[in-house]
Amino acid sequence: MRFRFHGKLTKGWVLGATQDLPARTLPVMRAVSPVRFFDEGLLALARWISTRYVTPLAEVLGALSPPRVASEEQRAPAMRRDAVRADAVDSLQEVWRGYTHGPRLARAIRAGSDGAFVVRPAPEDEQLLAVEAVGACLAGGHRAIVIVPEASPRPATVAALEDAFGERVVVFAGGDQRMRYRTWLRIRAGEADVVVGTRPAVFAPVPTLGLLWVARESHPAHREERAPYHHVRDVALRRATITRAVVVLSAACPSTETAALGLPTVVPSAKRWPKVEVVRPAAEGRAPRLVRALGEVRRAFVFSPLPGAGIAQVCRTCGAAAACAVCGGMLRASVGEIRCVVCQAQGRCATCGGTTFGVRRGGAERVEAWASRAARVPVRRVNEPRLPSQDGEVLVGGADTVRDLGVANLDLVAILDADLAARRPGLTARERALAIWMEAVGWARPAGSAIVQTSHPGDPAVQALVRGSPDRFHERERERRAAAGFPVGAAVFRVIGTDALEHALAEHRPITSLVTSLAGRTVCLLALEPDRVPAFGDAMRRLAAAGVVERVEAEPHL
Repeated sequence: MRFRFHGKLTKGWVLGATQDLPARTLPVMRAVSPVRFFDEGLLALARWISTRYVTPLAEVLGALSPPRVASEEQRAPAMRRDAVRADAVDSLQEVWRGYTHGPRLARAIRAGSDGAFVVRPAPEDEQLLAVEAVGACLAGGHRAIVIVPEASPRPATVAALEDAFGERVVVFAGGDQRMRYRTWLRIRAGEADVVVGTRPAVFAPVPTLGLLWVARESHPAHREERAPYHHVRDVALRRATITRAVVVLSAACPSTETAALGLPTVVPSAKRWPKVEVVRPAAEGRAPRLVRALGEVRRAFVFSPLPGAGIAQVCRTCGAAAACAVCGGMLRASVGEIRCVVCQAQGRCATCGGTTFGVRRGGAERVEAWASRAARVPVRRVNEPRLPSQDGEVLVGGADTVRDLGVANLDLVAILDADLAARRPGLTARERALAIWMEAVGWARPAGSAIVQTSHPGDPAVQALVRGSPDRFHERERERRAAAGFPVGAAVFRVIGTDALEHALAEHRPITSLVTSLAGRTVCLLALEPDRVPAFGDAMRRLAAAGVVERVEAEPHL
């Protein structure tokens, strides 16, 4: 519906009947759409998100559906009243028998009972398990949602589901505004038994929902960067509770937040992980063991997290430490030139304007050069995710090339510069690095091996990679984050406001409160016990009305 509020034409939603009417109400000008955008379950979910992430309910409701295209509503499909076709399948697929708690999960999905599980699939089973779980859901007469972190290139999980279930699958990712709304209307009408998509798919209006499967749960793309700043993991867990569905959080290396939930973990009963060899690093990643190995393999992937050919260290004109003349950023050599990694300006010394630098060599370009001399097959540095050619190839790539590409069956995967993870900024940098390493090393299944270069073989992340299990790493991460003042499970907020903000926040007894100033405004970063969030949210709304609070951001990157 539309109405005028403070002279501005405003969009609103009808939530239902109420007796709590103010003394003065505005008339509704007109009903905008005959489409019902949410049912009671999705409304309850929206209210929870509004409270948990301290976001206006109207903003959350706006995120529940794609932008409206009125002409699509005129040809919207009629609501289906027939039940989901229950396929005749075996009561328990063989793949689940090879997993601890696997039969329990399969029975829960088919029975349509609510519950939450963590799945750490063997690398070669990642897509198969998603297909079997969806099949069990359909066999029980329910529908499923599968959420993937990225849409391009087309994830192998999406392709596997389409191959298995054909027209019963609708992909809800990408496309223009018209296409997205048309797809959303089809989902709402019950035309899709399986919805596969990125973050917005967690809100898909799927009737008779029985399963929410979150693929690669630890991937950072599952967090929304705009208000209400929700995380797919938390929203899926809450929606499953409301609708009495099963939620599965699947990843080779689940997030520490997921590990702390204490959910039943479905893992291979027998170890199914490549042999991982730890070697000391050499200049440019050229460890002798890796050089020899590259001469013996046909298909391999070398993970090199540093792009370019090296980092400028010193200006050869004046001897000053190298820094960008425009922004003071770091200068990197790449493709025969030196540029700032921050602003991309041509490399000039911040002190004298010189353009010649002493460069510390290293990075993917240098790896490609020396690996080409060591390998007996072509070596190529890639920016677009793909697997090595079946004819024989070694690929060199960074984090952006590690995607859901299916069973790779590589002879060798090498992880270079593993020690960089400990020096990356951010509270979750080490966890993200480990998740990428484990996904990449999984490409060596079922018969290949891996080599990781590190000066610290006892590092918890390196040991997790060797074992193929992040359990001990998660224990250490929980201790580390608690010591930093941001324990796993705490609700974290960044609040911006006036000088009165710090005193106003103290009454909520935060676990941690860090205060600074920026452009004349007070910025507070605080961690709260989860049960304090509702009262905190009410206080933030009052303080916003009083002009003390300007912005509240939930779960900011730390």
